[in-house]
Amino acid sequence: MDWRVVELGTRGYDEVRAHQLELVEARQRDEITDTLLLVEHPHTFTIGRNKAALANIFAAGDVPVVEIERGGDVTYHGPGQLVAYPIVLLREGPERDLHRFLRNLEEAVIATCARFGVVADREPGKTGVWTGPPEAGTRKKLCSMGIACRKWVTFHGLALNVTTDLSYFHRINPCGFDSDVMRSLASYLPEVEMAAVRTALAEELGTTLSRAA
Repeated sequence: MDWRVVELGTRGYDEVRAHQLELVEARQRDEITDTLLLVEHPHTFTIGRNKAALANIFAAGDVPVVEIERGGDVTYHGPGQLVAYPIVLLREGPERDLHRFLRNLEEAVIATCARFGVVADREPGKTGVWTGPPEAGTRKKLCSMGIACRKWVTFHGLALNVTTDLSYFHRINPCGFDSDVMRSLASYLPEVEMAAVRTALAEELGTTLSRAA
């Protein structure tokens, strides 16, 4: 895919959100090409457009809570979690389908996990990427997703738990689920390295979104 990949390291949530909005406007004006931001955030809880989800935060403590534009419920961002924000112009035709765009993001994450020997897939009726046997109550969630779109330019995106401290999820009901549902790649691969996952995810997103165009 002909796009720009920008690795931001660790940056504050509000700073990166403001940067996304600047990029969205620039992409609408066709001043920049499609852009992928890759980042880790300090500890942050975010709430999507469903403000009733505030009830799913019950012990935020010293972690800031930020209300944002994306779809979805409450989730956690923090060190060891790879966050990807695709700023992509969806062109007229089949591309202008946000459900399809989410499925493409899921496909890229599934392929990324496969590179590291972790079998992951979708959960019927739910957004994100999951792993584990299909029996009810045993599935675990590796990646959460929520996007927004302005004039057919996407922003926000996905959060893949790589070496994330999962204890922070116990302060919320992530995406409305019990906190025990969350897992990380390190839960299955203790030696996994963020840099390798970052490279793999950027490549898989480029491949998947190019194929969808």
